[in-house]
Amino acid sequence: MPNSTAETHRVAWDDLRYVLAVARAGSLAGAARALGVNHTTVLRRLGAYETRIGVRLFERLPSGYVPTAAGEAMVKELAEIDAAIHDTERRAAGQDRRITGTVRLSTTDTLMASLLPAALARVRAEHPSIVLEVSTANRFAVLTRREADIALRPTGSPPETLVGRRIAGLGYAAYAAPSYLSGRTADLALDKHRWLAPDASLSETAAARWLRANLREVETVVRGDSFVSLRDFAVGGLGVALLPCYLGDTSPGLIRLPRAATLDLGSTLWLLTHADLRRVARIDAVVSVLTAELSAVRTTFEG
Repeated sequence: MPNSTAETHRVAWDDLRYVLAVARAGSLAGAARALGVNHTTVLRRLGAYETRIGVRLFERLPSGYVPTAAGEAMVKELAEIDAAIHDTERRAAGQDRRITGTVRLSTTDTLMASLLPAALARVRAEHPSIVLEVSTANRFAVLTRREADIALRPTGSPPETLVGRRIAGLGYAAYAAPSYLSGRTADLALDKHRWLAPDASLSETAAARWLRANLREVETVVRGDSFVSLRDFAVGGLGVALLPCYLGDTSPGLIRLPRAATLDLGSTLWLLTHADLRRVARIDAVVSVLTAELSAVRTTFEG
């Protein structure tokens, strides 16, 4: 019958993971996704832990789970412990000099739909013992918690906690299909076109900010939650889309509008990792190959 101090501590820390996950997500569903369990498991474990210690850690509100005063104090300490654990893991991983194993890359769907696959193929050719895991979620993966080893993303200002290499500036232009342009004056002003616009989830992208500042009153016929979708709508002839040149110029069926010179929207492509991971051989190998391959097509990025 297990009753050791070690067993007790193991169970307690497992419960505390649930507390921290609920605090970070603000909901049972979000915590369940982060922990890889179901909603009812989080509810049961949290309730059992609160009962065992005799303290209510969260207020159950319609808007989500909000820590009580006792919960806030506990979560603050748990976050510090969690950060220390991940720091230790990163430093240990940094000593690994084998060019083998898994490397997790966080990037965007636009890069995967254009220039990145060829660069990844080069990684595979040079380092066949490395397995790549690629995520194209729009959010910036948290490298400090090892959600990814490398991030390849457009950003105006990389987080100070990360180190990396500037690959290129990013040019943008307006694109449309010949079927849409048929019958329209070749030199039609941009504000006279039908537009395909980013939706609210992309409102802080460089393209969305430019459209709000320069073409606020244009007719918008479709909104999309990804620039790959906007590209596809444009290929289908629905209207005009403002796209990064590396996506628009490499997409068959699209042409730049005559009035659409390359726009510099202040966005830059960076290849980033955490300082503690620079010494990991497999990560350094992937970064080196990607840097060389993507730098070779800098003019395509810059438009």
